[in-house]
Amino acid sequence: MVNTSLINSSNNPEYFVFYDLDHTLTGAVSGTEMVKSAYRKGLMRNRDLLLTAIRLLGYKLEIKDPLELIEDVAKWLKGMPEGKMNEIFTEVFRDKLKPAFYREAWSEIEKHKLNKARSILLSSSLKPVCQMVAEHFRLDDIICSDLEVVNGLYTGKSVGAYCFREEKAVRLKDYCEKNNSSPELSWYYGDSIDDLPALDIVGNPVCVNPDKKLLKVARQKGWRVYEWGK
Repeated sequence: MVNTSLINSSNNPEYFVFYDLDHTLTGAVSGTEMVKSAYRKGLMRNRDLLLTAIRLLGYKLEIKDPLELIEDVAKWLKGMPEGKMNEIFTEVFRDKLKPAFYREAWSEIEKHKLNKARSILLSSSLKPVCQMVAEHFRLDDIICSDLEVVNGLYTGKSVGAYCFREEKAVRLKDYCEKNNSSPELSWYYGDSIDDLPALDIVGNPVCVNPDKKLLKVARQKGWRVYEWGK
């Protein structure tokens, strides 16, 4: 989902810079913090929390596809009031994501802005959180996952494909084409092997605090590797 209302940079940017969110701009994980907050507010049962914990463990042990985890969270949201969830998203941003933002992220974003780049958040995280992050960093646009809301309630369905793995590369390429640029002129900052499709198509891939698999690829390909927040 592209939020064009956020665009405030030059109509003719020199190049585009795309940023992942979790473990790239912030040390926190937005989805995990959302689940914790929902549980504390009594919106999630003990059984739901246990199942989510098991799914997260499966992801860490690489026996659970992270895309399935995203889909599970979306299904859990079915029937949840949008207003109530917006309260949770705001709390997660304010109390968890914002305090964990890497100071290096600020300087890197500002460096590109001084070079007349357009800055875009490209994340699998949900739209309400991404909007707050983009406004905080004064980014120009967001491309992210979005969930369907009907009559003020979440349906548990995604609006389009989840912005994850290969879908990130698809959207990055599409965004460049629609805005008269190309991936070869662009930058992408990511932390996970799941970011590899997007990193592979840009001319300037940057790995921030990469996981072991991505670090191995980065070293083989000679990509930039940054350690932020260390």
